[in-house]
Amino acid sequence: MGTFETLSEAREILEIPESATMEMIKSNYRRLLAAWHPDTCTGDPEVCAEMTRKIVDAYQLITKYCANYHYSFSEDTVKGNLSPEDWWFERFDNDPLWGSGRGKK
Repeated sequence: MGTFETLSEAREILEIPESATMEMIKSNYRRLLAAWHPDTCTGDPEVCAEMTRKIVDAYQLITKYCANYHYSFSEDTVKGNLSPEDWWFERFDNDPLWGSGRGKK
């Protein structure tokens, strides 16, 4: 699958931060591939082809890593990853002053 160093190198090639969503990974991959693909790149064809290979290899390595990642669905993990809006509603939704009444029937 790859060592930390090879994954870090792949991450840098794809210009993604240390913490990224799959959408960010795919978006950067598409953007970079569009820029470096030999059919659209205006630079040296050899350099463009080499960079395209690096981008594709990096994407394959990272997606393989992500496919084998063990996700945690524990209550603590899920609550630790709530969006700000969900965090707020988790705490105050039924509150008459701060809540939205979203949970009321």
